[in-house]
Amino acid sequence: MTFSEKVFATGIVPVVVLNNVEDALPLSKALLKGGIDFMEITFRTECAADCIEVISREVPEMTVGAGTVLNVSQARLAVGKGAKFIVSPGLDEETVRWCLDNDIPVVPGTVTPTEIMKAISLGLKVVKFFPADVYGGIKAIKALSAPFGQIKFLPTGGVSESNLGEFIGNKSVAAVGGSWVCKKDDILNHDWDKITALSSNAIKIIKETRS
Repeated sequence: MTFSEKVFATGIVPVVVLNNVEDALPLSKALLKGGIDFMEITFRTECAADCIEVISREVPEMTVGAGTVLNVSQARLAVGKGAKFIVSPGLDEETVRWCLDNDIPVVPGTVTPTEIMKAISLGLKVVKFFPADVYGGIKAIKALSAPFGQIKFLPTGGVSESNLGEFIGNKSVAAVGGSWVCKKDDILNHDWDKITALSSNAIKIIKETRS
């Protein structure tokens, strides 16, 4: 199964901000228990790379990737720690080419037709649409999917339980990126049961919408 097929099958990639390595394992297990087997750990904290390493080693059934990757050195570090995919807020051609050369799925951020055309020229099939709420949300994705039918979108930013069905019901959306299933406060409070419940409900919505 290709990366795009696998991410479509799950339908959601939680965007995770971790401040403590000790939270990495229980969080990954809480997400898995709720039916989510993808997680994007953002490179916004000092422990991000170590969190990726722990999860990739101890929870192999979780597909863990690195987010907020801005350059090749961060991508190299993340992959060295076990990241299975790379997500960027924008399209850095050097980073994309490095990932492709090393057979690492990469999902760069795009919002304009020009950026999407660049992604297509690089051979990409899935792009991040970020921040989705600022750049027109599902209305913009519908408009962009007309000329770019070969591209699938990963909308992130402003996606929530309340509008999940609207996004996931569009055939151009591969999956959504979302932080509502693992909010910073819930992680800090170690509310793993709540995270599992939110994850389970998200998967339920995705399955019901797509069926």
